[in-house]
Amino acid sequence: MSLHGTAAHRTAADLPPLVHRALAAAEANGFAYSCRPEQGRLLRALAQGAPATVAESGTGCGVGLAWLATGAAPGVRLLSVERDPARAAVAAAVFADQPQVTVVCADWTELYRHGPFDLLVLDGGGQGKGGDAADPARLLAVHGTVVVDDFTPATGWPPLHEGRPDIARMHWLEHPALRAVELRLAADLSAVVGRRCAN
Repeated sequence: MSLHGTAAHRTAADLPPLVHRALAAAEANGFAYSCRPEQGRLLRALAQGAPATVAESGTGCGVGLAWLATGAAPGVRLLSVERDPARAAVAAAVFADQPQVTVVCADWTELYRHGPFDLLVLDGGGQGKGGDAADPARLLAVHGTVVVDDFTPATGWPPLHEGRPDIARMHWLEHPALRAVELRLAADLSAVVGRRCAN
């Protein structure tokens, strides 16, 4: 969820057709908080390496999911959960002709019923990123990847948020089940990407 993510796509070049479709739905429904193009390109690249299952929390109107679906290989199953019924319905309509994609209206904890996943994207407010953080040992297949996005790039250690240590970001960077790194996607945007360890 980026504050102006939907609008940021207006000047982006070479957007995939499915992303255009999801953006049109977001615009038509006044949803401003889609992922940014920089995030979308990362998601598409990571989805290319997922052998079987991809999941996302915080579907919104489906822009991030469209980037994931564009990158995923044929036969890869994609699941996205959205807690707002209206947005879930909009996103489901965007992917109505994409049988490999399922949109479920539910809280992020619904993901536990469907995992483990090869790639998991935690997006949107209250979507398992912070104090109620998702458990990567339960949600990820061994060597699966988690992406936690919408951070401001850190300039030192510990990373700070509003002048205090960023506990949510440190949770992922220091999680014992992961080998994680922060990737700077733009001057004002970063994501934490982690891979689940074998042990």
